[in-house]
Amino acid sequence: METVENCVLVLNTGSSSIKYELIDTESGARLAVGLIERIGDGQGALTHTVGGAEPYELHRAFPDHESGLRAALDAFAQAGPDLGRIPLRAVGHRVVHGADRFTEPVLVDDDVIAAIEELARFAPLHNPANLDGIRVARAAFPGVPQVAVFDTAFHRTLPPHAYTYAVPRAWTDELGVRRYGFHGTSCAYVSRLAAELLDRPLEETNMIVLHLGNGASATAISGGRSVDTSMGLTPLEGLVMGTRSGDVDPSLPSFLYLTAALGVVESQEALMRAGGMLALAGASDMREVWAKADADDEDARLALDVYCHRIRKYVGAYYAVLGRLDAVVFTAGVGEHDARTRVRSMSGLERLGIAVDPARNQGGEGARIISPPGSDVAVMVVPTDEEWEIASLALRLLGG
Repeated sequence: METVENCVLVLNTGSSSIKYELIDTESGARLAVGLIERIGDGQGALTHTVGGAEPYELHRAFPDHESGLRAALDAFAQAGPDLGRIPLRAVGHRVVHGADRFTEPVLVDDDVIAAIEELARFAPLHNPANLDGIRVARAAFPGVPQVAVFDTAFHRTLPPHAYTYAVPRAWTDELGVRRYGFHGTSCAYVSRLAAELLDRPLEETNMIVLHLGNGASATAISGGRSVDTSMGLTPLEGLVMGTRSGDVDPSLPSFLYLTAALGVVESQEALMRAGGMLALAGASDMREVWAKADADDEDARLALDVYCHRIRKYVGAYYAVLGRLDAVVFTAGVGEHDARTRVRSMSGLERLGIAVDPARNQGGEGARIISPPGSDVAVMVVPTDEEWEIASLALRLLGG
């Protein structure tokens, strides 16, 4: 392999998966791409791809994120490239919650780790997993700068009327209770590409980004700035997700305590890990939910109705927030690959100028417009690339 000087290893440790990429930021080449799925969910799978070679695959249980990360490092050793021979400029880490403490990427040190750990109270499903990635990488690559990029940072532009909850002032002032928003790294990348595809300056474009994966969110973006978003204090609020409930009545935990003696921690855990599509359909993966629905499973059909209804409701609400809408943008695993969910979630919005063209929706790869020609609002699919965004931000912080 040619000597490369601006390589960044990006670790994106999600709630149930790990994505990683070794990126040559000068050429844009992905020297290695890996995915570990279904962490903590029975039989897991690791796929590690180097160039055009056959993928290196491993199928076994990954009980936690640390075991998955160790397996990823083993995959580099087995299938290459040899990380010991590549001068890494940085390891970039996606961190979900930075609260109002981290509004830009930062170099990781012990104080930053302690802060991320403390902020895990806001994102108990994510920050601990992110920290696993940081700790394993620090041990594996001593002396290599570790850069944390925060999902909440993009939403630092939320106006006070969008991030303020109507709760006692002591909660907001002393405990930091407010809307923070998530999937910001994805939104930043996708919004730029969407504006390019529309051939419009980002500063003059209004859009709604629907990041639909195992976690899901809607974000209203005006001129490249986040002005409202569905996730709130934690990544639990908003759309229905794989295992997360999304919006529920705030009285639900106390109701469960009074009527079923279910503690606050237990109910919170259930809303995060046993809610969403898993609760409604018995499966958190949308591919499995659609398979059940196609087999006339009524629970799965209802789950899809609920999922798409919630998306449609947020699109209508954020259209009102923005006042003028240029595009609705689908991204992430479900948003990019699930044509039926896209068309179903936009159904009924035609009077707002929002429609999906069946032929365009079914075919195509990469960033594309799937609305009929001449539509008032472009409906788009824009594949996200959080890894490239993280690598770019890491190098920028280091002066590259």
